[in-house]
Parts: sequence; structure tokens; C-alpha cells
Amino acid sequence: MATSVRYRPITVERLVAELADRVADLAARTRWTRVLVDGAETATDSTGLADALVDPLRVRGHPVLRVSARDFLRPASLRYERGRHDPDVRYEDWLDVAGLRREVLDPLEDSGTGHVLPALWDADRDRAFRLPRTRLPDGGVLLVDGELLLGQGLPAELTVHLWLSPGALRRRLPDDTHWALPAYARYDEEVRPAELADVVVRMDDPQRPALREG
Repeated sequence: MATSVRYRPITVERLVAELADRVADLAARTRWTRVLVDGAETATDSTGLADALVDPLRVRGHPVLRVSARDFLRPASLRYERGRHDPDVRYEDWLDVAGLRREVLDPLEDSGTGHVLPALWDADRDRAFRLPRTRLPDGGVLLVDGELLLGQGLPAELTVHLWLSPGALRRRLPDDTHWALPAYARYDEEVRPAELADVVVRMDDPQRPALREG
């Protein structure tokens, strides 16, 4: 990461409030606002941050729909075709990118229907959810959390990346998932999410985040 980049220490509460203000400002000017919250699974709490934004956005007058990219993973037969611990497959093929676009993001284009499928595949039970579609009202906000989301061509009005230094990532990642470290290294090298995202939050210490300025 470039040494000229500056980060401002911020409390978790203030981070949520500032993000909610920024999303609400976008939502006031667009039919729907799609927000991606991107961070390494189990090492960053992208789910928790996305969840924390729900009530503040509703208080600001915007309906909210929460979706997790984990509910759009490919079936186990495809994810584990080359074994359960292949970092390249995790990086390239775990997420059903086409399904997430088709069922969630594309319907929220300005000319879309607004009808979203909130979950497609139950990775724990390895079977389809078979849920009904949900319509997000005009002025609504979609919050999607997940990992390795950027650089996939996923359309969004705002992208948030939870960044960890390599040392912090290794410390925060459970030992039994260290096999995935090369996937995150490829992501940083090939996609450069900390440069691509609209909002970058340094999360080396989850209780003391720092927000990129500029």
C-alpha cells in the first residue's frame, strides 16, 4: 500500500454513522443503492458491519435488504472439485458471480424490477434455498457482505473494503484456514481492492479501525 495514503482513526460507532450518512446521500439520488462490504471471511467482520448499517439507514428513511454472498456460493461438487483446500479455486470459482448478478444486483439497475432473490444456495446443507423473491422499494438500499467481491464486475453504487496488513491477516485468520492465504495474496496483487474500493477501512485492530482519507 502506498506510503502516502493516510488513515484516520475512528470508533466503530462513528464508522457506522459516517458510512450510513454516505449511503443515505446516495440513496436520496438513485432508485436503488447497492453496497458491497468486502473483507476476508472470519478475519474481518464484513457481516457485522453490513448488519450494523441496517437500522441507521432505516432511521434515515431508506428500506434495506441484507444479502450475504456466502448464500451465492457454488455447490460443493464444484467448490471442492480439486480438494477442499485449493486457494486458487477459492479465489476464482467459489462464488457464483453470475448468479449473484442475475438474482440480486441486476434487478436493481435503474430499469430493473426491484425483485431480488435474497439467497440461492445453502452452502452448509449444500442445497438450494428455494426462497421467494423480495421486492426492494424505490429508494431502498441493498447491503451485500462477502469476500473477494471486487474486480468481479459486480455493479454497485458504493464499495467498502476492510483491509488487513499481511501480518494481521495471518494472525486473525484461524489456523485451519491458513491454506486460503495465497487466495488473499492474489486478490491484493491482482485486484488491488484497497485502491479499487470507494471506502477503505483498515481493520488490523477491529476495535480501533482507521478510515482512509481522500
